[in-house]
Amino acid sequence: MDDERYMQMALEEAHKAMEQKEVPIGAVVVAGGRVIARAHNLTETLTDPTAHAEMQAITMATEYLGGKYLTDCTLYVTVEPCPMCAAALNWAQISRIVYGADDPRRGYSLFSPGLLHPRTQVAKGVLQDECATLMKDFFKEKRG
Repeated sequence: MDDERYMQMALEEAHKAMEQKEVPIGAVVVAGGRVIARAHNLTETLTDPTAHAEMQAITMATEYLGGKYLTDCTLYVTVEPCPMCAAALNWAQISRIVYGADDPRRGYSLFSPGLLHPRTQVAKGVLQDECATLMKDFFKEKRG
């Protein structure tokens, strides 16, 4: 039940990205039942290919916690992390990742399922339809 509630917050972030003409991916980091970071893709806005929702959320969460590790934290993200984000989450030693839609083209599991920290737990498919539909609608509109 909590997973769906926090994924809904990540979807709200994804909608913010879509409004800014960014790829609609949103992320939320939760620690001890408290949201400590909310983020969405900013690659176009910042002209930075590393400004993915997960990377923005990692930065916000580590600043909030005052350290570089996200042990005892859960990342909720609307789409499966890419290899870059998975590796960053490994370095942050995130305890848990929950994602909505699979990314069959660029998801980390397609390239290297071992990119995550060995202790990181993964749950997928939370609000999958809503997350996938948002992405499909965005790219359908973009391609016109």
